[in-house]
Amino acid sequence: MKQSRAIVITGNGTNCEMEAAHACRLGGFDEVVIAHIAEILSGEIRLDDFHFLNLTGGFLDGDDLGSAKAQANRLKNAAVVGSDEKLVEQFNRFIVGGKLILGVCNGFQLMVKMGMLPGLDGEYLKQTVTLTHNDCGRFQDRWTYLKADPESPSVFTQGIDKGIYLPVRHGEGKFICDSAATLSRIEDGHLAVLRYSDAGYASSTMEFPANPNGSTGAIAAICDPTGRLMGLMPHPEAFVHYTQHPRWTREDLPEEGDGLLLYKNAAEYVENNLI
Repeated sequence: MKQSRAIVITGNGTNCEMEAAHACRLGGFDEVVIAHIAEILSGEIRLDDFHFLNLTGGFLDGDDLGSAKAQANRLKNAAVVGSDEKLVEQFNRFIVGGKLILGVCNGFQLMVKMGMLPGLDGEYLKQTVTLTHNDCGRFQDRWTYLKADPESPSVFTQGIDKGIYLPVRHGEGKFICDSAATLSRIEDGHLAVLRYSDAGYASSTMEFPANPNGSTGAIAAICDPTGRLMGLMPHPEAFVHYTQHPRWTREDLPEEGDGLLLYKNAAEYVENNLI
């Protein structure tokens, strides 16, 4: 009997791999592997053997060259040791094979700088959007309300009617596009999965600190047109149990945190479509 398998890539400064792996297990994946990027570049571990790829948050290369920019160049150009294959070919097969990728914080930055998101016209290596320095000019560590688009094709947010509540912790989370045309296609395709909003999820907001970075259109997350690739600045893996909520001792909360639904949706999709 085939099992659902998730992989969490770590190394070069990421620090959320344990939380992401735990979220995958709670979400329902049969097997979860935390793999250092060196193990993948050496050929010891191959992306082809998994169904769900997690690109986690942290401080890739210390953010010294811009968040995730060095890692994006590394993954686009590095070859797998002992073969003529470039690592990016494994990423391409992963996407073409109908599998799932979730990028969180640095992982989201990595996906946009590699070109995997928004993936318009099936081009997953062409950068058209980026994430840059917060308008406030400093690192933000706070909880945010995120209004969901119920018409989004995202696999991960199915079943979210209004919105979710998740923490952010980043210095470069401002989402911008290379042109008005790119933004229009993202908007028209409902690819802006989550937006920073007021506490009631009634409307998106550009007001600080509810919008911690000044993102265009208050965009906090996007997906590709298939809905299988998604990136977001807030951390779903950081809220999978009610005790992670900042007011858990003062409010009556359900046991499962808002972020867990993304991983449960991923596990269900893999179960129904990939194994």
